[in-house]
Amino acid sequence: MKERAKVAVLISGRGSNMAALVYAAKADDCPYEIILVASNDPAAPGLQLAEAEGIDTFAHPHKGLNRAEHDQIMHEAVTKTGAEYIALAGYMRILSDEFVSKWRDHMLNIHPSLLPKYKGLNTYQRALDSGDTHAGCSVHLVTPELDDGPVLAQTAVAILSDDTADLLAERVLIAEHQLYSTTLAKYVTREMDPNWILAEVRKRALALEETYERCSFGAPGWRVGSEKTGKYFAYFSHRHFGETGTSLFVKTSGLDEQSALLDADPDLYFAPKFYGKSGWIAIRLDTGRTDWGHIADCLKKSWRMVAPRRLTRMLDIADEF
Repeated sequence: MKERAKVAVLISGRGSNMAALVYAAKADDCPYEIILVASNDPAAPGLQLAEAEGIDTFAHPHKGLNRAEHDQIMHEAVTKTGAEYIALAGYMRILSDEFVSKWRDHMLNIHPSLLPKYKGLNTYQRALDSGDTHAGCSVHLVTPELDDGPVLAQTAVAILSDDTADLLAERVLIAEHQLYSTTLAKYVTREMDPNWILAEVRKRALALEETYERCSFGAPGWRVGSEKTGKYFAYFSHRHFGETGTSLFVKTSGLDEQSALLDADPDLYFAPKFYGKSGWIAIRLDTGRTDWGHIADCLKKSWRMVAPRRLTRMLDIADEF
């Protein structure tokens, strides 16, 4: 099994969602582990539970500090543990843009509504007042705007005719405990999911000028130039072309460059069976640690090798500025 992702949880109170994550992580096949529970309130009851479960804790009050100062203290406490992700679980602090940017795409939150409905507080009463048939909860990525990040998953909870805000909150909390752990597990393993990987490659390939996607032997490929007569500069392989695993094929300048790449990092690169003799290189995408900036650069370089001169000239001019 791949090494578990390291997760820090931030709380401000009893930490019931934190507890749900902790207990889910006890399963042998859980892909994450909780390595820190931190709070802006040293008296938060959830800290005691975390300590009893053998998890490191940290607390620092926010009173007397501006938002950026307190966020920096929390950031340093989290990074010292080696955490790769942060899960907000009832952390009642609005985070600074600086903190959010440091954990971009690596910080999740659970919110007690079916976003984009009812951002902020008093979500249960607002759902009742609106006459909704369902309330619910959402797990989303954290962005600078409150409760506005991409939604990863939701669970709807039926509203009963005699519901009060408190009764509804009790049922939504049950849904939260189940949704958060399963969504976090799926998210930390996303870079092993061929569909997610393909979407990331596709986004970067199609960002290049006059690029079109077209399958080749059942595998997605990208061509530049005319949609009918363009030339391929990349292929996505998930067990295609007689290969195992998930990888991206891109062009090199020739066999010398291909050989140099293979020698430099044989764990990342390999010569594809069908295209290796033509100087193409395969880049492994299912290691769980893909450098997507490098992938974008490789796609761009491969695109340049076959793109019409008018397009490369335009790109050269743009790069000058």
